[in-house]
Amino acid sequence: MGGCAVDPQTLQGHPFAEVSGGGATNHGVQSPAMTLSAPTPRHPEPTPPHAVARLRATRLAASSKPFVARGSGGGRCERCRLPSAHCACAWCPPCTDSVGVCLIMGDIEAIKPTNTGWLIADAVRDTFAFGWARTSVDPDLIALLNDPQWQPVLVFPGEYAAPERVVSEPPPPTTGPAGARRPLLVLLDGTWSEARKMFRKSPYLDRLPVLSLRPEVVSRYSLRRSHTGLHLCTAEVAALCLALTGHPQQAARLNDWLDVFTRHYLAARGNLPVNMESAAHRALAAPASVAV
Repeated sequence: MGGCAVDPQTLQGHPFAEVSGGGATNHGVQSPAMTLSAPTPRHPEPTPPHAVARLRATRLAASSKPFVARGSGGGRCERCRLPSAHCACAWCPPCTDSVGVCLIMGDIEAIKPTNTGWLIADAVRDTFAFGWARTSVDPDLIALLNDPQWQPVLVFPGEYAAPERVVSEPPPPTTGPAGARRPLLVLLDGTWSEARKMFRKSPYLDRLPVLSLRPEVVSRYSLRRSHTGLHLCTAEVAALCLALTGHPQQAARLNDWLDVFTRHYLAARGNLPVNMESAAHRALAAPASVAV
């Protein structure tokens, strides 16, 4: 995501610069720099692929030529997408059922190893992922937006929407004729230019309220270049939304997962050992309370 969910007029500096997962195996780099032992994997048995993984498989199957990510010569972990020697699966946080997330993804976003929507799907059990096209829409996406168990809200800067659509908080859970209704966060996952195009050219989203976030930090995501630090990556936006829906612990764990993934990715890029004594590694290694 290129920052499509924030109000760029309200962001201020952050000390961490910029920064960007989950699974069943542990291939921690063996190095004296790693003095913190990797935790026991949270998923000792293979888990079914989540929505972003399934979309990635579909996109790769439709490609006319193989997609080869940089640095994949030594093999990548299928669960966290990192080079096997820098696998971060042992730190994957437990899933939360607090909200739903609907990712509408740019053409090749799902197959990029730096995509952070994947990290959301690791951490939020009810994550849905759909590819975006200007001339067509997946009927399953329309069905999801119309499903009475969900209250969909589109996360995007309010300056691009009509004032009457803009809200400052996600809808609270309610109970209707069909039972409980939970918030469904609709995130446009792509570059900033892709996200703006998706917003303008997706008429089926026009009826949704627009949640305009006003964070006070710049992005920590450093795996892709941005013209400005005012654009948050998709996982950072989802974490802000989790906090707004009353789930600060889950928000913190998603941010920690983003941090751990980024550290492992950058270490792999430079063929360096991972510092597993970071605050994020320690937080995710600690026993977690039951996700709600």
